[in-house]
Amino acid sequence: MTSRPQRSTPAYVLDGWDAYLDKILTTRVYDVAIETPLERAPRLSARTGSSIWLKREDLQPVFSFKLRGAYDKIARLDPVVRARGVVAASAGNHAQGVALAAKKFGCRAIIVMPTATPRIKRDAVAALGGEVVLAGDTFQEASAHARKLAEAEGLAFIHPYDDPDVIAGQGTVAVEILRQLRDPIDAIFVCIGGGGLAAGIALYVKRLYPGVPVIGVEPVDAPSMHASLAAGHPVDLPDVGRFADGVAVKRVGDETFRVCQALLDEVILVDNDAICAAIKDVFEDTRSILEPAGALAVAGAKAWLDREGARGKTVVAIASGANMNFDRLRFVAERAEIGEHREAQLAVTIPERPGAFLELSRVIGDRNVTEFNYRRADASSAHIFVGVAVADRAESRALCDQLTAAGFGVLDLSDNELAKNHLKHLVGGRSPDAGRERLLRFQFPERPGALRRFLEHLSPHFDISLFHYRNQGGDVGRVLAGIRVPEGREADLQAFLAALDYPYVDETDNPATRLFL
Repeated sequence: MTSRPQRSTPAYVLDGWDAYLDKILTTRVYDVAIETPLERAPRLSARTGSSIWLKREDLQPVFSFKLRGAYDKIARLDPVVRARGVVAASAGNHAQGVALAAKKFGCRAIIVMPTATPRIKRDAVAALGGEVVLAGDTFQEASAHARKLAEAEGLAFIHPYDDPDVIAGQGTVAVEILRQLRDPIDAIFVCIGGGGLAAGIALYVKRLYPGVPVIGVEPVDAPSMHASLAAGHPVDLPDVGRFADGVAVKRVGDETFRVCQALLDEVILVDNDAICAAIKDVFEDTRSILEPAGALAVAGAKAWLDREGARGKTVVAIASGANMNFDRLRFVAERAEIGEHREAQLAVTIPERPGAFLELSRVIGDRNVTEFNYRRADASSAHIFVGVAVADRAESRALCDQLTAAGFGVLDLSDNELAKNHLKHLVGGRSPDAGRERLLRFQFPERPGALRRFLEHLSPHFDISLFHYRNQGGDVGRVLAGIRVPEGREADLQAFLAALDYPYVDETDNPATRLFL
């Protein structure tokens, strides 16, 4: 999916163009940053039939490119202003970049982080000399608090992306790419959160080689730049997914939007499964583990090559960061095969008669079965949730056709979030006395008291008939709840959901729900 068609001759004349170029070429980021290597990914290149080069920003001292922009901004401050100290809001990579840059100049750095920020990230900032202040449940609330501190104490606010000096610092990544790779480049892929890295790279690349496409990549559930480009102006997203937390930004910057609107060739959206597959791809080639946001560009490059049917191309993907939460690896490993389309997850209905299992196994053949869950539905049929290793989507479709031809009912659940997050662990759960049951899939904030708040808001008129929770290492917990709604109480249920204000999806009519629950 793209925001608009590719342009063969992108416009690249912007107000302040020369000033940006001067900033990029006169930066002092190498006081703390390193020139990271540009490495060819041999396994991934062989699989895609093109040369995929990884710009290894995950090897920076703070394991992210964010150090470049933070340092460039602080280095350009008036010395008197800098001596008073700096303040920033961040839950991750920008926080560490600001802390290290401030340490280099010997100035005070206050980093405001949301209250739910994992201790490992808080400790990393403190180890670099940053003063950690916890405020608010979201980045927006933390940022507002940081600005209040800046005004009250006379500190310089260091924005994570919407600042020309920050953009210029990130642009040094492009300087290195064009110096390191002398072969013609067919496309450069860069992740987008607030847009600082994409803007900086586009500014430099388009000035020297305007015909080289610079393509942004965002998660499908955090498409802030994609939506803004479509609208023609920055927009506020009501909510964003938190899996790729490094790019979970509800609104891009005004300046980054101005640059990206003029210079980006397109924005590609990828889902979490594709991101997980890209993390695995990079691990197989480098034995390094990128964070979800760090693997976005790789996922985008793969999607673009597949969409274009391209072979023999030379593309660069920026591996932008490696600050991975260890507990998130479980989810990555589980979903990587699905993201690579190497596992099909199917619901199969078979008749309850002797030999039916044997017939099913013969159709599946020698394919590796990754999981198999069975529950008898009634005297005449049974529903099975089965995971099967496949080579690609084409083989998944062929398997479904074979099962259908054999007389089995088949539903491909490989892209069904309810099935992937919950049903595979709950198969066989029809309740004969559930009554008027509603199945709702919630996102609970991962903070103490979230479940208690849910239960306290729940009216005594309702009974919970099912409750399933999974912590997948993200900023939210995924919950599937069955709620019995007595006749005439639908309005009460809606009032409860509105007061609770947790994101939810009504899955009562999901085909997978009807089969298994």
